[in-house]
Amino acid sequence: MNAYGCQSMVRPLKRVLVKRPEEAFESQERIDAQWQSLDYLVRPDFSRAVDEHRRFTALLEAADAEVACLPADGRTGLDALYTHDPVASVTDQGVILGRMGKDARMEEPDALADWFTGAGIPVAGRIEPPGSIEGGDVVWLKDDLAVIGLTYRTNGEGIRQFQALLNPRGIDVVAVPMVHWDGPGAVLHLMSVISLLDTDLAVVYERLLPIPFREMLAALGIALVVVPDEEYDSLGCNVLAV
Repeated sequence: MNAYGCQSMVRPLKRVLVKRPEEAFESQERIDAQWQSLDYLVRPDFSRAVDEHRRFTALLEAADAEVACLPADGRTGLDALYTHDPVASVTDQGVILGRMGKDARMEEPDALADWFTGAGIPVAGRIEPPGSIEGGDVVWLKDDLAVIGLTYRTNGEGIRQFQALLNPRGIDVVAVPMVHWDGPGAVLHLMSVISLLDTDLAVVYERLLPIPFREMLAALGIALVVVPDEEYDSLGCNVLAV
């Protein structure tokens, strides 16, 4: 059995890769110098981020997940805290590296490729220019069915390349066109509006669900827990099943 692979959003999480604020943010001074140019809505508080991340990883470990931490890397910036995005997917055959839709994050897949190689996890594919895919747009509904948001961060060419990598393995990949919402500067990933809780249950922000995708979920027998507006604004749809 491989010590890697994540073609499910709901099976028990055994091994997880994170980047601590100590390595991503490094210091409050670095945050102060970069946060506005990265289009953050508010200035992160370094000390608070460190405390919250420690509590987060403690919860993962309490759920029996092994937590691995990425090192500091001069190729990456504050956004490297979000380790999910540079990886299109970790399949049973290895990692498919994404290509970032945000210019400031373009070197993150290279940094992750080095870590995966050192950890003995094969790179099974990579999204190449002009394609782009960010991991926040990829949702596995079943082991053989992935959906990908067509967004300002993930484009049609990236989805085509992802399909070319997975279709020969008997895996269907379905594009889900998303809405404009607050425009290119806002981050609206597919996972901004849905998280799987179980194979037949998802938490969603229904107002932003594309109609064909909502109908697809119903056809698959996936029941919906609807997040209200006030909880969506505080990332109520961003749920990790462990």
